[in-house]
Amino acid sequence: MSACADDSTSPGGVDTPPGAESSCSIPENLIFGGGPGKDGIPALTNPPLVRAGDPGTGYLDDDDRVVGLVLDAGPIAIPLNILWWHEIVNLDGYGPAMAITHCPLTGSSLAFDRTPAAGAELGVSGLLYRNNLIMYDRNREESLWPQMLRGARCGPRDGTDLPMIPIFEMTWGGWTTLHPETLVVSENTGSSRDYTVYPYGGYDALNSTNTFFPTDIDPRRPPKERVLGIPLGTGGLAFPFGILDEEGPVASVAVELDGDEIVVFWDRSREAAMAFEPWVNTEILTFAVSSGRITDDQTGSHWRVDGLATEGPLAGHRLLPKPEAFVAFWFAWPEFYPEILIWNGANED
Repeated sequence: MSACADDSTSPGGVDTPPGAESSCSIPENLIFGGGPGKDGIPALTNPPLVRAGDPGTGYLDDDDRVVGLVLDAGPIAIPLNILWWHEIVNLDGYGPAMAITHCPLTGSSLAFDRTPAAGAELGVSGLLYRNNLIMYDRNREESLWPQMLRGARCGPRDGTDLPMIPIFEMTWGGWTTLHPETLVVSENTGSSRDYTVYPYGGYDALNSTNTFFPTDIDPRRPPKERVLGIPLGTGGLAFPFGILDEEGPVASVAVELDGDEIVVFWDRSREAAMAFEPWVNTEILTFAVSSGRITDDQTGSHWRVDGLATEGPLAGHRLLPKPEAFVAFWFAWPEFYPEILIWNGANED
């Protein structure tokens, strides 16, 4: 297995860390070359975007997963099929300079505002920290940005965090039913990749213990289970998809984290979960499932997994998503947030 692919699925070679002359605030003995060298996995910048149904979307099946963004300019989807092969998509012209990122080894999808990196494009360094993608910024003096640490940890910008942009990871079919007008990355990226192929074989199988570099796997959940997490310091709160699914086809979960009220919505049909602030204007809402739909107790309005009220007095209102919430494989969460708790129905373990 390789950390990703160049023009094949098993390239070799180890890169020298960009900015290696600078010190790091993470243990440098845990930074490894992942196979392809710097830019051996080619990040994309402003790839062509097309509408759902365009011939350029022929590589997508309804059950493929996408990273969805709800922007003032409209919805955009970045499929994991693209991110398996490129890991970073830099987007400009749709709000702040953005980088939508995915590490196939940790299963983690995060989107960032690139402004603290002087707006520079982010590229794939060829390095891994705890099996996770390390990005670099294309400034004259480069820094290294481990994806799941959400900031620079080597180089002149060490200690600088990247603001996160809320994303919704779900199936392509689920996303298009919510956002039929969406834009999506076309398969015509200029790269000779087969975007219908997952290049890691059975790596993402639920119970697979296979990782690129050895790690102590926390046995509380299956290693490759998808988990929505809300990080907080060295901990946070994890919502495994398997536990959420036990709540039913849709669910709402109210929790408090560090004094903040949070609600998590779950949708089995779209294989999606997201965390929100449960406020509309100045009123806090509470939620329950009624007749198979997420409904607020205050007005009886109906809500979707992306936080939009579709029926009732609050129709058209949208809950504010928690931008720091993201989905990753379970094994990766304790590696980066060792004190993380698991939401387990009414309890946290």
